[in-house]
Amino acid sequence: MTSSSKDLTGDRVIDKIKECGVTHIVWLPDGVASFMYQPMMTRKDFTLVQVCREGEALPIAAGLVLGGKKPLVLHQSTGIFESGDSIRLVASELRLPVLMLIGYRSWKPNPNPPVIDSAAIFIEPILKAWGIKYYLLQSDDDVDIISTADMEAQKTRKPVVVLIARELQF
Repeated sequence: MTSSSKDLTGDRVIDKIKECGVTHIVWLPDGVASFMYQPMMTRKDFTLVQVCREGEALPIAAGLVLGGKKPLVLHQSTGIFESGDSIRLVASELRLPVLMLIGYRSWKPNPNPPVIDSAAIFIEPILKAWGIKYYLLQSDDDVDIISTADMEAQKTRKPVVVLIARELQF
């Protein structure tokens, strides 16, 4: 299969993360972001910190920030639901700049039939309710939003989310 400008490729995303100066990726594997795993693990550009549950990711990332590192959190959107208190603490109380790449589970640009998995229905309203800025990443054409989100996190000293809007592929 050849790559078109509408594809989202792992190497391109990893290149952009590296440009942002990320030192650690705190992650829990999921199907939506699986396209990034091969370049993420073979290029050795980052220290990978795998967690057992999404709720562990932000406290670990917070510790890395306080230790002078620049982490990125990577997991799927249902993990946002599981990690609410961690997000509240890092976003509202500690005000730490953490870039988060979140696989947008069940995302479809024009769902027909409507999406059955409620994860796609709730993720954006929840991020809005928590006052967390987010961006939608759909293709290599808009991969620069990762840099935009990173700059936003640094400027506001709050987590910023990039939702990986990509159909689940294996």
